[in-house]
Amino acid sequence: MAKLLIVEARFYDHLNDLLLAGARAEIEAAGHTHETVTVPGALEVPGAVALASDSGRYDAYVGLGVVIRGETYHFEIVAGESARGLMALSMDGLAIGNGILTVENEAQALTRARPDEKNKGGEAAKAALAMLALRARFA
Repeated sequence: MAKLLIVEARFYDHLNDLLLAGARAEIEAAGHTHETVTVPGALEVPGAVALASDSGRYDAYVGLGVVIRGETYHFEIVAGESARGLMALSMDGLAIGNGILTVENEAQALTRARPDEKNKGGEAAKAALAMLALRARFA
């Protein structure tokens, strides 16, 4: 049984609740356990994963959050840098599922976050578990 850490950027509560529900359901259905920590925004998700990885308490990580395009360039920075940070950690050998949604509007976010629709929280958890299995295979 693996222990996963879900790191959520809780900015849009109603959207994060949906992402969390999907991720937790997938992890529990696979027979694993999880904890959840909250960070202020998507840019902080990779940092929290890095800090947690130093503890050695977790086998895999799921990053969750929602970034909705606004009127400024900030969207591109947050979307790109959060993804880059998680990718760098995965290249260092961490098993991570990236469930940070980067969307144009709330309607797109709802469709992707709802567990009965695109279930991106659940997909991120599945990705983390798949990478964990792959790491074990190559160990």
